[in-house]
Amino acid sequence: MASYYYLIASLPELRTDGDMPITYEEFLTLCQGNVSESDFELLKNLTLNSKEGPLVTEWAKFYEMLTKELNYQRSMNLGKTYSSAYDKDGIIAQAASSALSAKNPLEAEKILLEYEFENLDSLVGLHMFDAHVLFGYAIKLKLMERLTSFEQDKGKAEFQTLFDGIQQRVYSL
Repeated sequence: MASYYYLIASLPELRTDGDMPITYEEFLTLCQGNVSESDFELLKNLTLNSKEGPLVTEWAKFYEMLTKELNYQRSMNLGKTYSSAYDKDGIIAQAASSALSAKNPLEAEKILLEYEFENLDSLVGLHMFDAHVLFGYAIKLKLMERLTSFEQDKGKAEFQTLFDGIQQRVYSL
């Protein structure tokens, strides 16, 4: 466990309002040889939907609830029924509502990222320099990776293409 102390202490801080200071691949390189083989395998195969590993089980429950709440609210906004039953959580519902009322998808993702970081910090709690902290850090990196995959110019171009197509259909009626 002592090697986790040095590894975790050497990792750069992750902030929701900053750039990604390290890639997930660089993170894995730092972990290799410094964590147990079983932890390394879990980290290597980690996704936001993973269900195994220290902290990951708790994260999976939260992330599933958040995803279901987002899907529920999107369905209601479209006037459709939501077929899956789920346990409603008022705080998650409020966070999802804030994200869905954002002015654009990138802003919504940033709102969700901040909420997810807060939840991860809460799940890590008082753990210090152990696998919980390491896996919390890994999940945060995965979340940041997702956010950096959004390309604003490409998104605007795609939106304009879709919008132009809709306008042409409307005008042809």
